[in-house]
Amino acid sequence: MSKTRKLTLTSIIIAITTLTSNIVFIPVGFAKIFPVQHMANVLTAVLLGPVYSVAQSFIVSLLRNMNGTGSIFAFPGSMIGAFLAGYLFFKTKKLIWAFIGEVTGTGIFGALAAYPIATLLLGNKVALFGFVPSFIISSLGGAIIGIVFIKILFKNKIIGGIMNENSSYNRRL
Repeated sequence: MSKTRKLTLTSIIIAITTLTSNIVFIPVGFAKIFPVQHMANVLTAVLLGPVYSVAQSFIVSLLRNMNGTGSIFAFPGSMIGAFLAGYLFFKTKKLIWAFIGEVTGTGIFGALAAYPIATLLLGNKVALFGFVPSFIISSLGGAIIGIVFIKILFKNKIIGGIMNENSSYNRRL
């Protein structure tokens, strides 16, 4: 796929993710769960790779923070998940590893990376019992939706126009 097509697809995913994050979220006390962001991480990771996935995650997090729907905690968590999803998928060519990368990267490593800031801003108990579970639930839900969405796209050959028909991704998915 050409760089122009990759940038166009990344821009479309960024626009859709940014617009829907204002509407599609689950409030959990002080936190908000954004499965759409994690779905976008998996989608970009599988279709375009880790670099585009991290760029998409960074831009969406920045835009969401600028319009007041984001969180400073999303930056490290979402980008770690996006990178791991893309890296593990491109190494293995298996969707399960994109799922594992997103959930592990965002839900565990991302939560641990942002935990010290959450503790300072929110307090130890709130960070531990509210913040960490919301990261795990959000990344798990979004990764499941992303994998299902990708399987539907490949099954219905919608992705065929975007990706090379002869690529190993289409044969393995």
